[in-house]
Amino acid sequence: MMDNALHYLALNRQRGLSAELSEIANNIANLSTPGFRREGAVFSEFVVGAGTGGSLSMADMNARFTDSRPGRVETTGGAFDLAIVGEGFFQVLTDAGPRLTRSGAFLRDSEGLLASQTGALVLDEAGAPIFMPADAGKISVGKDGTISAGGLPVGQIAVVSAPDIEMSRDGRTVFKARGRVEPAEDYTILHKALEGSNVDPVGELARMIEVTRAYEGVQSIIEDEDQRIRGALETLARA
Repeated sequence: MMDNALHYLALNRQRGLSAELSEIANNIANLSTPGFRREGAVFSEFVVGAGTGGSLSMADMNARFTDSRPGRVETTGGAFDLAIVGEGFFQVLTDAGPRLTRSGAFLRDSEGLLASQTGALVLDEAGAPIFMPADAGKISVGKDGTISAGGLPVGQIAVVSAPDIEMSRDGRTVFKARGRVEPAEDYTILHKALEGSNVDPVGELARMIEVTRAYEGVQSIIEDEDQRIRGALETLARA
């Protein structure tokens, strides 16, 4: 019963706010996920002429961005836990092809290969999986990513970089590079440590409150306008 234009604008606004709430909820859910990077919504504005010399403006959420700030690095003591300080990503091989990640919570899989928690194989500088002998003794990892087992080198983990604009999220902590990746230069590998999530819990909660209030405000406008139209129609009917 409400004016179609106002109704469409209000519902479009609610749709965008609902999507942003989902992004915030996902960020909060991954506060403790190693290597997770905060995701946010990007709104765009469309302006068209109204036919009377004025204009009509409408906002829409049609893109997302990933916060590239690093998370806090914490010592874990895990034999296969690695953290990158500086630029770059670990390169892992998934069923869908090579992917990039900052999550260094690795393990030795059933075949003796270094892998992520989801089973993706960690790649070396030549793009090959890294074999980790089970009986080779103490594991150590150098600042350049060189892995040694029992004092003998077994491989060097690849650390690569790609422009942010050419990367898209392909999972909680995994990214796909649309173009060619290059070896990273300014980085240090820390052994027995993990990079945590870069989500600011206080900031996300504050934003959730703000977006929730905005959503409720739009709902109030819809209800008030609907009540106004109903009242006008009832007045006309009595007349």
